[in-house]
Amino acid sequence: MKRMTTREAFAGYIFASPWILGFAIFLAYPLLASMYFSLCDYSVLKAPVFVGIDNYKLLMGDDLFWTALKNTLLYAVLALPASMATGIILAMLLNAKVKGMAVYRTFFFIPSLVPQVSLAILWRWVLDGEHGVLNPVLKNFGITGPNWLNDPVWSKPSLVLMAMWGVGNAMLIYLAGLQDVPTQLIEAADLDGANSWQKTRNVTIPMISPVILFNLIMGIIGTLQVFTVPYIMFPNGAPAHSTYFYTEYLYDNAFRYHKMGYASAMGWIMFLMILGLTFFSLRMSEKHVHYQGS
Repeated sequence: MKRMTTREAFAGYIFASPWILGFAIFLAYPLLASMYFSLCDYSVLKAPVFVGIDNYKLLMGDDLFWTALKNTLLYAVLALPASMATGIILAMLLNAKVKGMAVYRTFFFIPSLVPQVSLAILWRWVLDGEHGVLNPVLKNFGITGPNWLNDPVWSKPSLVLMAMWGVGNAMLIYLAGLQDVPTQLIEAADLDGANSWQKTRNVTIPMISPVILFNLIMGIIGTLQVFTVPYIMFPNGAPAHSTYFYTEYLYDNAFRYHKMGYASAMGWIMFLMILGLTFFSLRMSEKHVHYQGS
């Protein structure tokens, strides 16, 4: 029996070895290496020199670091609720029993399939203050459109608008959660005389709360790590560094200024920030998230 158990364990490790090797090479080693480099003066071109926590001390006195962090947090505060609300509303509309609903679902999901680079170029053309297509449309309704791309006040709302446009993946997850809501609960609410808003607030939302929690955590990670679209749409964080986000500053330090130790320290600060927000969300969810099994 001992020999058979050993043989089965060996076979199990053999089958799991691709994942174990992938985890060790592509995740565990880079994670440990970045932790070490964050404590070093490392320019990639020269050997790292251990400096302790000097990189973290320098970050605390770096005005551009705080500007990038402030921009990122403000964008997350604006984009995350807006995109989550848009996803839930679209999912509820697409959950209706209407002829041809599959076509509508496909239509609303397609924008999320557009590559980020193409998306940024497309929206730069749409939001251009002089030659874009959005401001002339607004003008037909008597609205004078702002200079979306060159006004520090409107640069972040333009990115929030793009985030709301690409909620297809989250919308599908909400839709799956809505279709899993027990019909007997809806029927019981109908018998009790509940209106549409009461059924949504007291039945539907609590029953899809695990899905909302999942999308919330994924949204926190996504909004705090926003990079591609603002990097292409707003070079160097223009206008006036209003769209210079945390990941852009990290990228510049690592690959433009060759301050890999400094960038590694920024990466660990971002990791701890996301970890803390995720832990806080999970703790708060204990009172507000309802699972069918419990």
